[in-house]
Amino acid sequence: MSKQRLQKVLAAAGIASRRRCEELILEGTVCVNGRVVDELPVFVDPEKDIITVDGRKIYAARKVYFLLNKPKGVICTNSDPQERKKAIDIVQSRERIFCVGRLDIESTGIIILTNDSELANRLTHPKYGLAKTYVVNVSGELGGEQIEKLKRGVWLAEGKTGRAAIKILKRSRKESLAEVTIREGLNREIRRMFAKMGLPVRSLTRIRIGKINARGLGIGKFRALTKAEVAYLKKVTD
Repeated sequence: MSKQRLQKVLAAAGIASRRRCEELILEGTVCVNGRVVDELPVFVDPEKDIITVDGRKIYAARKVYFLLNKPKGVICTNSDPQERKKAIDIVQSRERIFCVGRLDIESTGIIILTNDSELANRLTHPKYGLAKTYVVNVSGELGGEQIEKLKRGVWLAEGKTGRAAIKILKRSRKESLAEVTIREGLNREIRRMFAKMGLPVRSLTRIRIGKINARGLGIGKFRALTKAEVAYLKKVTD
């Protein structure tokens, strides 16, 4: 295992938040291989180095991976001043986990939670472009010209979005239902893309991440990813 920042290792082991762990180090309560460390940065190998906090040995956190079918009204951050319900409140884990990427509070569907920061960084890195598929319900009729524009990419504040795959599921003058696949993760990307087309999004549900789907997973439910699914995610981001 490559060396990691000491405060990150402490936080992953459930000692405290990363910021508080930095304070604990500076206070001189942390030892690495019997030596007090009270300056930053410090890099350690959690599988080889002996790390103690106030004399208590800590252990490298086991890697865990979950799939949550996020309900509407749930946020994907680990802290919230407004004290809204968080995805990590639903997924029961002894380890300190976080969401990989995001789904906005109004959206539903699957999201991965883990404590494997290395895999999380790869899954969200534009270099790998893991496909994510959504079912989008919009007000108004999604016409051919609009579909072609969405497929080619839409200009947003950050630049032009990547190509999107669009499959029409239902269409009328009042509303349209489409399956949309993208390979980016810009903030509220799909909602903003359709808004550019003059089609406000009524509902948005993520149904697939790569080949991982929500089959058999009810809204608000979660499960551990299988070994095969974790191996797949590591392979496609290798």
